[in-house]
Amino acid sequence: MIVNNTHLRPFIIPIFLPQTGCPHQCVFCNQIAITGVKSSKYSALALQQTIEQFLQYKTSKRNKVQISFYGGNFLGIEKKQVLFLLCEAQKFIDRHQVHSLRFSTRPDTINPENLALLQGFNVETVELGVQSMDDRVLTLAKRGHTAENTLQAVSLLKKSGYEIGLQLMIGLPGDDEASVLKGARQIAELSPDFVRIYPTLVLKNSPLAKWYQKGKYTPWPIKKAVNLCKQLYLFFKEHNIPVIRMGLQASSELNNPGTILAGPYHPAFGHLVYSRIFLDKAETQLQYMGPDKTEISIKINPRSVSKIRGLKNENIITLKKKYSLVSLKIILDPSLSENDIHII
Repeated sequence: MIVNNTHLRPFIIPIFLPQTGCPHQCVFCNQIAITGVKSSKYSALALQQTIEQFLQYKTSKRNKVQISFYGGNFLGIEKKQVLFLLCEAQKFIDRHQVHSLRFSTRPDTINPENLALLQGFNVETVELGVQSMDDRVLTLAKRGHTAENTLQAVSLLKKSGYEIGLQLMIGLPGDDEASVLKGARQIAELSPDFVRIYPTLVLKNSPLAKWYQKGKYTPWPIKKAVNLCKQLYLFFKEHNIPVIRMGLQASSELNNPGTILAGPYHPAFGHLVYSRIFLDKAETQLQYMGPDKTEISIKINPRSVSKIRGLKNENIITLKKKYSLVSLKIILDPSLSENDIHII
């Protein structure tokens, strides 16, 4: 096993195993719709070809390479298949083409017996599909595990020295903002290495789709989801826990009409959250400047221009209208942090 102490983003080679190893179907799940991958069975040749194809896309900016098994419940797969996948992936590590392995799995699959399977392989990162720390919400979502399972899983993984990522969902059946924020505080106490945050969507052919069509489930509006993700992002940042993704990765399958029936989906959901954070920062500074301002300039790091502008210049339009600004200019200042703005 390798332990990584850096937070540099690795080059990920995704191997999708849609719903493989899952003991049942959670109400929100349709991994085939999310990934566009219809089969989870790989021959040694097919796996090798997939990895080699992705290696061609690696740039010099990404020194670290990880093969990742996503979309299923990795340690819930038949042990023979787990060992097959690990062995084939390990060959690329032995040839110094890949640095380490990672996978996602359910909290209730983390036990000493399953962790023993990983010995001898360069597994570095384990992501847990936590989804919620509220047992009532987990029951309604038909997850089949409890918050206590998550606590135990993180404890075992920490003892073994793995990098740990926790995946959270907001807007699940029975969920509310208070429950989510309480869960975030519990997650922070576990000190994971990073988290992902996914708003609940109504995907075709999922149990949740039937609930939605019968009026038994109402998805959150996108404004509410963005606002709560903003709070979560800032909360985890305050606790030095990186949020590496907000919202599902956009794909041709997700963007196909009829794949997403309802819910707070946007192909640039994370950008909406960051833009909201930067709008708040600008408003805070403007409120301290008094009412006589009509012309302002916003200094910003060049990498953060899109965040202060917002989608389709929405932030600029909002600021000019709300504060009766005649002129608002953007000034690029590389000396500023990517998280800072300065209004003059």
